[in-house]
Amino acid sequence: MTGEPEERTRPASGRTPRWVAYDVLRAVHTSDAYANLLLPRMLARAGLSGPDAALATELTYGTLRREGTYDAIIADAAGRPVSAIDPTVLDALRLGAHQLLAMRTPTHAAVNETVRQVRQAAGKPASGFANAVLRRVSERSRDAWLERLDAAARSDDERLALRYAHPVWVIRAFRRALAAEDRSEELEALLDADNASPTVTLAALPGLAERPADAAPTPYSPIGFRSAGGDPGAVVAASDGRIRVQDEGSQLAALALARAVPVAPGEVWLDLCAAPGGKTAVLAAEALAHGARLEANELSPARAGLVRDSVAGVPLEVPVSEEDGRVRAGRGKYDRILVDAPCTGLGALRRRPEARWRKQPADVPALAALQTELLDAAVAALKPGGIVAYVTCSPHLAETAGIVAEVLRTHEGDLEELDARAVVAGVAERDIDLADAAGSLRAQLWPHRHGTDAMSISLLRRR
Repeated sequence: MTGEPEERTRPASGRTPRWVAYDVLRAVHTSDAYANLLLPRMLARAGLSGPDAALATELTYGTLRREGTYDAIIADAAGRPVSAIDPTVLDALRLGAHQLLAMRTPTHAAVNETVRQVRQAAGKPASGFANAVLRRVSERSRDAWLERLDAAARSDDERLALRYAHPVWVIRAFRRALAAEDRSEELEALLDADNASPTVTLAALPGLAERPADAAPTPYSPIGFRSAGGDPGAVVAASDGRIRVQDEGSQLAALALARAVPVAPGEVWLDLCAAPGGKTAVLAAEALAHGARLEANELSPARAGLVRDSVAGVPLEVPVSEEDGRVRAGRGKYDRILVDAPCTGLGALRRRPEARWRKQPADVPALAALQTELLDAAVAALKPGGIVAYVTCSPHLAETAGIVAEVLRTHEGDLEELDARAVVAGVAERDIDLADAAGSLRAQLWPHRHGTDAMSISLLRRR
């Protein structure tokens, strides 16, 4: 259960934490907005900080993570499917259910504030309906509701989907990925980890910044740390771009490419799909330290701007092109290439909770085709002896092992797979449990096992 501070006096904007959370949910569901990008802007616009900002954040992310579970509970309490409920009312009911079942909000406050919200958003008749539904929701504890959902489930996959708020197809993809490591028993731990708020992790760019003396080092990344407290934004702002917020898995992925083999002075590197630029910044710092050159590419002009901002703190010229990566790479030009490919993002559901409801199984084949084409282009752009790191923030085997197997098949005799597991273990500052996926050389990180996003890292070398 998460503690909830009371809302303070209404800010100048008139938007309280509950209204900010509601506005973000509406934008996510009506405009395909990304909560992690929109929420900070909404908080600033509302003038919320401290406990009020924390409340809005928990309401937003907690509700989005558990949306599937809350929808099943709301449907039961309402006696109708959620598709038959006005969407403006449904988002308020989801927020109310989260307060009742996962926060220490008094029942009267959760119900009354939600009913008031519905009255303002959808009118008085809708508020009566919302009051009745939330009263029924409040009659059972969270555990009692989960037991009721378990009993109604038609299969174990559906039971897990309702209990842990993941679509069935995602659960099946996770099960297959864990089974490849002979770790199927970890599935529920993974699903539970996806529903927990991730710890903020920072990176001190190697050779340019040091971990603060009072910071706790991350378990594995030699450049990672966790803030000793307070606003990490202040630490980042004071560093001139040399300290940044970055998941530990992303740090390890960039370092795996940079440190797979010793760097020869004059090497030329490429980050082919660079946005938003976190890995680019780590590569730039590593290139600077070893006398290498780095180029970056990002198709979207707006996202290419993020890459330029990301490397601004590194005293190394990093040209950023804006081209399709499948034609940008060229032939035989680079010693190291990072392909951080567009993917389903199923490995970052802690940070982007709406992705689990937005992605569909039908998205995977098109993404896999694009991933294969990007990796093919990168292989062609390698010099003999050059290395490409193929990275996805997804554990889905069709986006990870399947892509690598296909590219190795089509480049048979010209390409070899390096032991990414050994490279990551060598980079890590302490022993790291990278389960052996039937002899696979791919390194797969997991939220429940490593506290990182579920990052997949493969290393291929051109002969």
